[in-house]
Amino acid sequence: MATETTTGDEGVDGAADQVVDELVDALVADHPPASTPPEIFLGAQFDRGLAWVHYPKGRGGLGLSPSLHQRVLARVRAAGGPSVALRNTIGYGMVAPTLLTHGTDAQLDRYLRPLFTGEEIWCQLFSEPGAGSDVASLATRAERDGEEWALNGQKVWTTLAHIARFGLLLARTDPDVPKHAGMTCFLVDMHASGVEVRPLYQITGEAEFNEVFFTDARVPDAARLGGVGDGWRVALTTLMNERVAIGGNVAERGSGPISEALRLWRARWKGDPSPQALVLRDRLVQRWVAHEVARLTNLRALHNRRAGTPGPEGSVAKLAYAEDNKRTAELCVDLMGADGMLYGSDFPRVRPSELTVSTHDVGRLFLRTRAISIEGGTSEVMRNILGERVLGLAGEPRVDRDIPWKDVPRS
Repeated sequence: MATETTTGDEGVDGAADQVVDELVDALVADHPPASTPPEIFLGAQFDRGLAWVHYPKGRGGLGLSPSLHQRVLARVRAAGGPSVALRNTIGYGMVAPTLLTHGTDAQLDRYLRPLFTGEEIWCQLFSEPGAGSDVASLATRAERDGEEWALNGQKVWTTLAHIARFGLLLARTDPDVPKHAGMTCFLVDMHASGVEVRPLYQITGEAEFNEVFFTDARVPDAARLGGVGDGWRVALTTLMNERVAIGGNVAERGSGPISEALRLWRARWKGDPSPQALVLRDRLVQRWVAHEVARLTNLRALHNRRAGTPGPEGSVAKLAYAEDNKRTAELCVDLMGADGMLYGSDFPRVRPSELTVSTHDVGRLFLRTRAISIEGGTSEVMRNILGERVLGLAGEPRVDRDIPWKDVPRS
């Protein structure tokens, strides 16, 4: 039976806590967050093994239990330290664990530290116009040319591609085998010749998403992640971590959209004896309970999780996060009364430099939460995964599983 290797086992959690606390205290003392540039602070955090404490030493970690990672995040946040999760969302939550699982030593040495410091932003290049929920049907081609690969195709809904230095790309390298077997993963230079990024403006007026076109873009074979034809296994690592990154964070009690709902209740309805106020209060309590259940579930999952690729259970957190935030945003709009029907007509055509969710802008919050049930796997796909891989229910018919990709009919 496999066991977790750590510098301290489950019986000495107190000692590991003390080690982590002392390292964080020294980090903050040597590099005061208020006066230290974020890149310098995060670089020092990485070098002291506090980037991901469950990663190996020399890779931004200490080889400790993954349950201690949240402790580091909370202490750094309390000290006013920068958040790498906001500065490099895709790189931190999805690319880094994929690199750790499938990357070579040279790739880990090259990419992990600047990824954590935010000096090199990452994006994820999986979805395509004809391959969203069914990622394995993608059509972007990578053809071998000596020690290089030539990329041709299109990706879509690529978060922060406009500021990304590198992208984790899934491409088809063998059309003569079934779709899951003919893909390979690459680490792509987003500034390379033949790579074009175009904005996709959302209903909020922002363009955090993009479409990316590849026209004979070249990528060296040394930038291949995993084996040729092993792309689906690499992609699964990314997708499982993506769902945990989106929905599996352990937030502080009462934080996020529910905090805005509570604020609106106190400001507009507290003390109002009308039936409408009582109905809204009942909905508010239900929403608070739902968020707290999700928070505690994620906390339990965090303590049970071991370093490596999360299982399909991560889809539980992602589904709950998406649906809870949508319903809470709807409640916020209702708590505003008639004002909730208003949204500025001066749609700010902007391309953000990082992902932010302002809970005080209720109109934006309501519109943006629609996307959470789509990005990172739709809520419908999450339910399919839970039904098939967690509950053991019969899967949907898949008539193209054993057919060569080139022979699968496409619209």
